Amino acid sequence: MAARKRATRKSEAEPVSKLATPGRATTPDPLSGPKMFVLDTNVILHDAACIFAFKDNDVVLPITVLEELDRFKKGDSDINFQARRFLRTLDEITGDVMSGEGAELGEGLGRIRVVLNLESVRTRTALLSDSADHRILNTALALRELKPETQVILVTKDTNLRLKAKAFGLVSQDYFTDKLINIDDVYTGRRLLNDVPNSVLEKFYDGDGTVAAAEIAEAENPVSNENFILRNGTRSVLATYHADEQTFVRINKAACFGIRPRNAEQSFALQSLTDDRVQLITLVGRAGSGKTLLSLAAALERASAGACRQVLLARPIVPLSNRDLGFLPGDVQAKIEPYMQPLFDNLSVIKRENAGSVDMINDMLKDDRLEITPLAYIRGRSLQQTYFIVDEAQNLTPHEVKTIITRAGQGTKIVLTGDIQQIDHPYLDSLSNGLTYVINRMKGQKLFAHITLERGVRSELSELASSLL
Repeated sequence: MAARKRATRKSEAEPVSKLATPGRATTPDPLSGPKMFVLDTNVILHDAACIFAFKDNDVVLPITVLEELDRFKKGDSDINFQARRFLRTLDEITGDVMSGEGAELGEGLGRIRVVLNLESVRTRTALLSDSADHRILNTALALRELKPETQVILVTKDTNLRLKAKAFGLVSQDYFTDKLINIDDVYTGRRLLNDVPNSVLEKFYDGDGTVAAAEIAEAENPVSNENFILRNGTRSVLATYHADEQTFVRINKAACFGIRPRNAEQSFALQSLTDDRVQLITLVGRAGSGKTLLSLAAALERASAGACRQVLLARPIVPLSNRDLGFLPGDVQAKIEPYMQPLFDNLSVIKRENAGSVDMINDMLKDDRLEITPLAYIRGRSLQQTYFIVDEAQNLTPHEVKTIITRAGQGTKIVLTGDIQQIDHPYLDSLSNGLTYVINRMKGQKLFAHITLERGVRSELSELASSLL
């Protein structure tokens, strides 16, 4: 989503009573007492259902927020959908009650109301420019002065606005409802277990390559499709856990469509990518870890085996510095080509590694059975018998990812790849993006698998740059 443009139209402000002493507003304990959450527009554009996330506390919408939502309600992007959805919800909840004490949000929840622009005593001499950000901040500060017994909290995904709020002594926070607290809590999808008895390792090579979970005491609380390196000294076995059968199944380090795994992580990834039991896969890794290449190779392998009718490879377009594509020269195809080129580069690698696949790939491209396209171009399509890869998924919101996954029809597999440490979206981070959200919510589901690819495989220079620069 492009960086938000703020309105600069002058608006009338209602002065707050001077009974509140500038700079001396009472600050209640943020962990106790009544709270009032003032929402910024970007929170609503991130999650249209955000007003229901504040329990029994009151929610306040500055009138400026409604003005901004009015500008965002037209269009086909996710933020346009969120704006329309929120406005419909607000209209249903409030009816004829918008000001005063506001309307009830529901059983066990607080109230919501819209307030006109208010002017804080403290900001009169601060020489703040008249922008939407500052009007929202001004309203929150004024409410704190009007209601010193209430903890007023400004909720915004705009880091700079949070800093400005804190400069005025106002409590401000990000929107945390769909956000993990700690990056270390992100599920990796793999574990290393040392000192597994040799007798257990040998069983993986007997019979069908499966071992009952009860025989591997070292594997505590495994979850469905979790991967393990089982090691004893220099011996090791790669295995994945099947929760339904409560067994560990050995993974073969086999090549896929000419692409051979270079480490255990890539072997885990290829196993999940070609496993018809798994319908949703997330691959996280830094540049050069092979996540997109492995996904495309697996998709082509499944297509050649008749497991799917079509392969879609898409990525969201987040222009450099979040500027609109309109500033780029050329027609639409010329504008998007630089963003799609990395995907074509991966296809070229597969052609080079598997010369026998060139004719098949070219035929699939010609017949539109293999499409490489911007994610926005497939909005609204129903995906049947499709191997659908979404690259750079860390630049998607939780709602966008949910929309993609719920498009999956019968026989469709969805793969989300990305680097949660490399995000171009202005209001997402490593903990709040859609990719992290899916990993956290889907962990342990039998249709889901995840692998974090730590090691780069492009070159020694690429690995060094990823770790040091």
